[in-house]
Amino acid sequence: MTAQASPVSKTFSRQSELPKLPIPPLEETCERYLRALEGLQDEKEHENTKRAVEAFLHGEGPRLQDRLKEWAEKKDSYIEDFWYESYLSHSDPVVLALNPFFVLENDPSPDRGSQIPRAASLITASLGFIHDLRAEILEPDTVRGKAICMDQYTRLFGTARIPTQRGCRMMINPESEHIVVLRRGQFYWFNVLDDEDRPLLTEREIGRNLHAIVADADKTPVTEVARNAIGVLSTENRKVWSNLRSTLMESRDNASSLQIIDKALFIVCLDDAAPETLSELCDNFLCGTYNLASGVQIGTCTNRWYDKLQIIVCKDGSAGINFEHTGVDGHTVLRFAADIFTEGLMLLARSINPSAPTLFHAQLSPHSKSYKVPKNTGKPPTPPPDIIDTTPKKLEWKLSPELRAGIRFAETRLSDLICQNDCQAMEFKGYGKNFIVSHGISPDAFVQMAFQAAYFGLYGRIESTYEPAMTKSFLHGRTEAIRTVQPQSVGFVKTFFSDASPSEKIDALRKACETHVKLTRECSQGLGQDRHLYALYCLLQREIEGNLDPLPDDRPPSPSSDTGSSSGKRDMPAIFTDPGWSVLSTSILSTSNCGNPALRLFGFGPVARDGYGIGYIIKEDGISVCASSKHLQTRRFLDTLQGYLHDVQRLLTQLHRAANERPEPFVDHSGVLRDSKTGRPISGHVDDPEASEEMMPGYSFFDSGDIEVLGRRKMSRYEHVGRIIPLAQY
Repeated sequence: MTAQASPVSKTFSRQSELPKLPIPPLEETCERYLRALEGLQDEKEHENTKRAVEAFLHGEGPRLQDRLKEWAEKKDSYIEDFWYESYLSHSDPVVLALNPFFVLENDPSPDRGSQIPRAASLITASLGFIHDLRAEILEPDTVRGKAICMDQYTRLFGTARIPTQRGCRMMINPESEHIVVLRRGQFYWFNVLDDEDRPLLTEREIGRNLHAIVADADKTPVTEVARNAIGVLSTENRKVWSNLRSTLMESRDNASSLQIIDKALFIVCLDDAAPETLSELCDNFLCGTYNLASGVQIGTCTNRWYDKLQIIVCKDGSAGINFEHTGVDGHTVLRFAADIFTEGLMLLARSINPSAPTLFHAQLSPHSKSYKVPKNTGKPPTPPPDIIDTTPKKLEWKLSPELRAGIRFAETRLSDLICQNDCQAMEFKGYGKNFIVSHGISPDAFVQMAFQAAYFGLYGRIESTYEPAMTKSFLHGRTEAIRTVQPQSVGFVKTFFSDASPSEKIDALRKACETHVKLTRECSQGLGQDRHLYALYCLLQREIEGNLDPLPDDRPPSPSSDTGSSSGKRDMPAIFTDPGWSVLSTSILSTSNCGNPALRLFGFGPVARDGYGIGYIIKEDGISVCASSKHLQTRRFLDTLQGYLHDVQRLLTQLHRAANERPEPFVDHSGVLRDSKTGRPISGHVDDPEASEEMMPGYSFFDSGDIEVLGRRKMSRYEHVGRIIPLAQY
């Protein structure tokens, strides 16, 4: 299946309407770049960066801009090739570093409160989604009636990230018809679709298969799971994983098993444990849990395969998704997650009323055991077709001593990564979108400023912050980087942490939010600075390497490769070697908003060693935030954020009441107490219940000037050590 529209296609019918992602004017991009750095540099650093930008504008810049335009004429998107290159050249483990996760809300159906029924429901709904997608009858995505690109859906199912010595490559199997189920680190598979992408099994039959898998897998003692948990190899460094994969494939049986996994529609992970806390819940879907018994790993971290889309269901029925991020963004997976959650509700409705609607149009395959010829079809009965085997089968592995050692060390390295990660969540119930909008503020901008205030309140400095803006209104669009730190946001933070009046603080907040809304709109229109400058950087690298259009198996140029004159090659322009480039590329706060009523939580790992990964969902009457870090004060950061949210609510409520305060009643000439507005007598004095209401408590140092008095400055870029400059952001 391709993204090209066919005469009967609905899903891809509007692809031809989509314009190409624009290449912004170079001068405007450089202006945005300097503005994004203004609040992150001191005066001297910023002047140096300005000189580097000016040199670029009057030197290599215009030539590279023309070359990029010429090169992009043959492409669907000028950034697409470079984007894939940035992800696929990533050699670190994808777990924690690249794969995000969603936690779905609990299924309200009484029968789906446990693991097997919940998993069967999600699988059934997923097959309906896949059928409609492949039949091209899935409703296309739109934003306010405007078409957006559907190309990413072609890489959602049957896709695998394959490690190689040259990085990684993506393998897509559009004819995939089976799923793989993981239980206690053991792999099982069974067919679920026929050759016309119709489901072969009912929800009840899928449940029976899952019961059989659990019964067989649980014969293996939990303390023996890690010994043969092949899945942990997908958490290794990509080059190490490539070598181990090559060793695995020396056996014909192993090669066949790997092919079954790679070509599967998706992976279903049936965990044998249930998280007890919100933090454990997030850990389970991000990286699996860590749990030792007599020195042996028995956590759910051994029950994963990170190179594919994974539907994870816990012992208690809690469910979520962990997805390989190279080919798809959160918005695409969110549509899938929301649709299968909604279909689960409709399945419940149809169990009560068979005439209830369905979200998908997948009919049971005639090749299934349960198929019955529909009544009143007007057609004579035909002989039953061949039945397709849907019996679960276990994948067996032949493990050499080298592979057993590889599994052992992969598990210990994964356990190290989990121990180094601190994932915490906050489900703030004080208020949400409704309250924020009632005060005329954009909810997303409001929460972004909350992150700025919380970080400054905890650390006393301002750091580079990233938020993705979706650019799917363009052909093959992905994201653009919103750089939250702008002069107005810096002004807000400094005002908030001063002795300014409440009205001055809220005015500064409104200005910062207005700027963020404008910035978000520009980025969604493809008018940011990150993707444009990154494309120029990558194009220049390719020129230096002498390979402008590398083949898929060619090794991508390394961003850290030596391109200076000492190697006999051209020097990189100063704009790419100036400290400002690494400052903006190192997202200490990497944030993303991915909201939908189907989701309870959303998160991902940090992209910098001394930073936070922050996924958030703005609900009608609450805000869910999942933060992770490499053992910074993650819990304290969320507590500080909660304190700010209470404090800013108090300020907004105080100003609102002051602006709408009723005049005091008066006593007339006869001594009667009267209402100042109506003049009617007041028989007794009643205090305004709202006026006597106690304000929401918070982390009370927010409205003091103490931090400003300390004179804290942000750390010099040369004082920050051990940072990672990520190749690509979420």
